[in-house]
Amino acid sequence: MSISDSEFSIYFWGVRGSIATPGADTVRYGGNTPCVEMRCQGERLIFDGGTGLRVLGQYLLKQMPVKANIFFTHSHWDHVQGFPFFTPAFVKGNLFKIYGKVAPTGQTMQERLEEQMHNPNFPVPLRIMASCLEFFDVEVPSIIDLGCGVTVEAGMLNHPGEATGYRVTCGDRVAVYATDTEHFSDRLDESLIHLARNADVLIMDATYSDEEYWSAKSPKVGWGHSTWQEAVKVAQAANVKTLVIFHHDPLHSDEQLDEVGRLAKAQFAGAEMAREGMCISIPIRADAKPLVMV
Repeated sequence: MSISDSEFSIYFWGVRGSIATPGADTVRYGGNTPCVEMRCQGERLIFDGGTGLRVLGQYLLKQMPVKANIFFTHSHWDHVQGFPFFTPAFVKGNLFKIYGKVAPTGQTMQERLEEQMHNPNFPVPLRIMASCLEFFDVEVPSIIDLGCGVTVEAGMLNHPGEATGYRVTCGDRVAVYATDTEHFSDRLDESLIHLARNADVLIMDATYSDEEYWSAKSPKVGWGHSTWQEAVKVAQAANVKTLVIFHHDPLHSDEQLDEVGRLAKAQFAGAEMAREGMCISIPIRADAKPLVMV
């Protein structure tokens, strides 16, 4: 199945943070860990390889052969654990270009994905994948030109062990994927605001509420994640049209996320809660608000 040259759509295959959470309390928002797909100008871009990547892989089996660009923010488990179960990567004739920043330890993304599939962690090694895998080290900051009018700008996020945010420009439309990132206590993150500047859509880590983050009993300061209140501040400062609250806490039920969505929308009319199966289509007209379809 070809991708329309006039289409810029965002599909959410995994929206949960930290650990997959299947169960009755997470049915509506979903329990799979991060994986977001963007389709624009004939290109397919995939962001992160959490357990949502497995679900996307099953969908792509109907569209073979498959060509895609996969961008990893970092290699914490919830962002890579779906890659060994990404079935299209095992099929000859498919092509995946894989991007990720070299870790502070010096390991490339290829080395980290290989290590994940070494014994005793996994029964088969990465080299058994029969598709063509091409690996690229991402410099931060940098702009990656995918051709066809699509560029990806990489920026640093504030996360233990480092993480990379990505700004996708498709013609004159922009979508930003910024997870995992923690706000500063005394100021807004100017690097993040620059990455998100005037974006049509900002997908941002908002794992906690302010109350949870600053909790006297169990504070989350230094854990590498932000709050929905801080995400709203970033969206306002960066002149974002639509803010997608993402990387939901594994302890948050559907009902709790409903309440977060209600409160966030009261503060920022363009706020939306990420849900598995949600699609955002960005209209071609520059003055049109992105449409959310569930």
